[in-house]
Amino acid sequence: MSFWRALLGRSEPAQPDLDALFGLPSASVTLRAAAGFRPTGTGSVAFRAAEGAAFADLKRDVTELLDTGGGPPVDQVTDDYGYTWLVVRSQGAPASGDGTDAPDITGLVTDLHAVNSTLEANGYGPSLLCSLVGFTDGSRHLGLVYLYKRGTFYPFAPAGGQRRDNALELQAEAAIGADLPLEKDRSRWFPVYGAPGL
Repeated sequence: MSFWRALLGRSEPAQPDLDALFGLPSASVTLRAAAGFRPTGTGSVAFRAAEGAAFADLKRDVTELLDTGGGPPVDQVTDDYGYTWLVVRSQGAPASGDGTDAPDITGLVTDLHAVNSTLEANGYGPSLLCSLVGFTDGSRHLGLVYLYKRGTFYPFAPAGGQRRDNALELQAEAAIGADLPLEKDRSRWFPVYGAPGL
């Protein structure tokens, strides 16, 4: 920390650590054991779309990158606020021992990492907002949201309409605290109502 930052009481901004995404498979196991939540097999990356042909070409390149080699399909969605979401759906993994197919969360996380890395490597890191991986217990939904600019995660649990299930979010926070770097400032736990993947 520089002298002036120390004098003014400012700290260095957190740096994105995309490798933190690889903690999601471990958090998935913890969520299933602690609260019965399983991954939905869907994740998404949100970014602020720039204007121009170069950015349109980059979105196409990212989509093609993930579609090659028989990978999962990628959809592009623009939300009501003008943000672009690249939505990735994983393929089912072998039977999980209880007779059901479990989505391949490791492959999903790898694909989300590739999307983020490609955008970052092409100079669009400042446009990245968050990544989200969806979970469900059959009746409720939960998203683990990675804040790109903070390098941290937080749980988001929509409860219908413009409401959220704060109790479930706190339960998830307590369960996965050892698996992921969590956002300590709860005012940054932004609602992502209607986010693809939830």
